[in-house]
Amino acid sequence: MQTPWEYRYAHRTQKMGSSVIRELLKLTEQPDIISFAGGLPAPEVFPLKEFQQACNVVLQNDGAQALQYSTTEGYRPLREMIARHTVRHSVQITADNILITSGSQQALDFIGRLFINRGDYIVVESPTYLGALQAWNAYGAQYISVRADEHGMVVDELEAALRVGPKFIYILPNFQNPSGSTLSLERRKKLVELADKYGVPIVEDDPYGQLRYEGEHIPTVMMLDSQFRDEQDGEYTGDGVYTGNVIYLSTFSKLLAPGLRLAWVIAPPEVIKKLVMAKQAADLHTSSFNQYVAYEVARGGFLDEHVKLIRATYKERRDVMLEMMDEMFPSEVRWTHPLGGMFLWGILPEGVDTADVLKIAIERKVAFVPGGAFHPNGGGKNTMRLNFSYSSPDTIREGITRLGTTLKEVLHKNGRPTWSYDR
Repeated sequence: MQTPWEYRYAHRTQKMGSSVIRELLKLTEQPDIISFAGGLPAPEVFPLKEFQQACNVVLQNDGAQALQYSTTEGYRPLREMIARHTVRHSVQITADNILITSGSQQALDFIGRLFINRGDYIVVESPTYLGALQAWNAYGAQYISVRADEHGMVVDELEAALRVGPKFIYILPNFQNPSGSTLSLERRKKLVELADKYGVPIVEDDPYGQLRYEGEHIPTVMMLDSQFRDEQDGEYTGDGVYTGNVIYLSTFSKLLAPGLRLAWVIAPPEVIKKLVMAKQAADLHTSSFNQYVAYEVARGGFLDEHVKLIRATYKERRDVMLEMMDEMFPSEVRWTHPLGGMFLWGILPEGVDTADVLKIAIERKVAFVPGGAFHPNGGGKNTMRLNFSYSSPDTIREGITRLGTTLKEVLHKNGRPTWSYDR
């Protein structure tokens, strides 16, 4: 039966769809399901004591201001703290380069609102972050997919995409969601050079950059762009406010707690001004109280120490998952070895649809995210995303045992397709 509402929705809603991941998260409410589906931080690392103390301090010392309306840009001491942290990594910015948003998802939506006209092309990795696709589908974006491998976007294949004239390039360079891959330094430099050559901005989404468990830190794309522009003008000096070609996003969701819904955007001041206008129309400003509390928790060097606990916890869980996959998964399945972050990526033989595998896996009380949704132009049906940050080591062992048994059953049923692969 049709309802009057069906004729009242805006045209843009035709491009909207529910998130596969958000739907799968409902499974976590079932206590007997082991879920590797969500991108959930471990609640064991939430700094509960520090939050409790910070709430008391904020209410005692700044309660009236923290519970009041505030500026759209965000709590200035929090923005200044983010600026100081960023300057440590050789990108010269001030608080005026920063906007506090209600999570990175809001920042992605604002970027779509600012830059995307219906039919505009956006360059993305394939696979890429599903939340970005959801944010931009409502604005009528089209996607040019560039293949990615274990070293991130294959930048040698990027130039053809840039000739189309896309609005921007969207990239997750560190421990990418969903694949766990990291864009190499060589590719980052080439990305910056190609983007400058064709005059195409870069949106760098970096929620996991501080969650590295092995290997050396790689400079952000924004930092490399800053260096590139200074070198174009002569000797690199690293001074001046950033006015380059990159919009950078990051978040407190993976460092403190996702329930805060606190993230930030770093961009040239002219872009920040436009983003502020978009935010004023959306929600006026991010929760003042949450910003005060986050600043109180994070200041004084606590965050640097707390990240060490997160890294140690997640590294142990990643290692357990990799060891169990090596032991329990059939030899025809391959997977990534992420150097950090929260996810790894499984690849089954061609012809196996992981959406069908999921149905059987759920009967075995284990869940993951089928990979097809992360490919905006199709493909990837034989892939899967697994989260290792949320579950305890013992739960991971049991879950991967169940999933490995399921995969063996599926491949036996399909005649065990094979390929040549040296894990």
